[in-house]
Amino acid sequence: MATTNLNIRIDADLKKQAEDIFRELGLNMSTALTVFLRQTVRSNGIPFDMRLDTPNDETISAIEDVRLGRNLHGPFSSVGELMENLNADD
Repeated sequence: MATTNLNIRIDADLKKQAEDIFRELGLNMSTALTVFLRQTVRSNGIPFDMRLDTPNDETISAIEDVRLGRNLHGPFSSVGELMENLNADD
């Protein structure tokens, strides 16, 4: 199998962090990238889920409630007190 060189530019801190992780896994950068590229070919795409982290409507509403201090409960001094509050009819 013929080999070729791949030159990429990457943030120095990101490279160091990745190298540290790969080293712990017993890999060097070249082997780790080869694994990624092989998985990309096998799966015919990026081998992990890529999507925007967009909260759903319920999460957006909960975030807004916290910002405005609405619908908050607690603090609770015990798990029993928390459970009592959770099970109470509102």
